[in-house]
Amino acid sequence: MPQSEKSFSNKLPIIWIPGDGRCLFRSVVYGACLRRREPSPSLNRQKELADDLRAKVVDEFIKRRADTEWFLEDDFDTYTGQMRKPHVWGGEPELLMSSHVLQMPITVVMEDKKSKNLKVIAEYGQEYGKDNPIRVIYHGYGHYDAFNNSSNTTYSQK
Repeated sequence: MPQSEKSFSNKLPIIWIPGDGRCLFRSVVYGACLRRREPSPSLNRQKELADDLRAKVVDEFIKRRADTEWFLEDDFDTYTGQMRKPHVWGGEPELLMSSHVLQMPITVVMEDKKSKNLKVIAEYGQEYGKDNPIRVIYHGYGHYDAFNNSSNTTYSQK
């Protein structure tokens, strides 16, 4: 198991992602590399790929403004301007746009505190296929990690 991987609830290998404001984007690009069977990106490469994905995600928001403006929490121009900054956290809207930019499905899981099992809490980009999605784990306090689910372990649905 690579040094950056640790077991989550002694079941699945988690790739711990730095909490530098880029964790969502780092997790997604890490998962995209795994999905493409590319080498795991180094921390510096993660940062580069995450910043590139962030820029493309904001561009995708702008391209899809008529479809996305209504679900953003802030004024559209303010939101997209803020989201270009590398320390600003991403969330559901950015996951949705990431699936479009990468043209890959993304599945978000979270640990069920009672059962300690992972459960699917959101799925994005299903129009790009349902097999082998990028998988990220949301910890419930604003942090995302990636995980290497190469064994295709199953988990409960929403």
